[in-house]
Amino acid sequence: MLRECTSYGACLPEEIDLDFVTVLQRRPWDCPAGFREVLKAGGFRLIRILIVDDNPAVRRYLRAILEQQEAWRVCGEARTGAEALHQVLESPPDLVVLDYQMPDLNGVDVAKQISEMFPKIPILMVTLHLSKQLAEAAREAGVRGACAKQDIGSVVEAVEILLHDQTYFPKSTGTGA
Repeated sequence: MLRECTSYGACLPEEIDLDFVTVLQRRPWDCPAGFREVLKAGGFRLIRILIVDDNPAVRRYLRAILEQQEAWRVCGEARTGAEALHQVLESPPDLVVLDYQMPDLNGVDVAKQISEMFPKIPILMVTLHLSKQLAEAAREAGVRGACAKQDIGSVVEAVEILLHDQTYFPKSTGTGA
């Protein structure tokens, strides 16, 4: 039997305990992809995004473009790789937008550590100069998407694609979309 249906046509089976739904709203990275769609579609919660960049102007810029999306909210900002790791451990986000160049650790190293701890959290690497080599290293570290941070359209598109359990690597990097 199915309980409530969402606008996407996804329905909650009656045998799913609503307490389980509450847990998944707080820990979406632990739930199956289809169930995440139910949570998002049903308006149960906002998508929480952590922005990691050493430049405060870039963090403000990324926050502004991401929060233009109705269901997305920046839940935190980090200036360094160490701050990012601390924040992810304290309160894991639904998605991480991660700069490549930071003062302490590079984005590939941070992504690898986050992916090892929370393999279901999608990571989007943003950089000023995206190369085929960087995109491939990022992919190997667990990053699910990479794009140029100055391209507003690609940042928003990449986040949307990652939230639907797909990858985003521009064709110009040679790694495919």
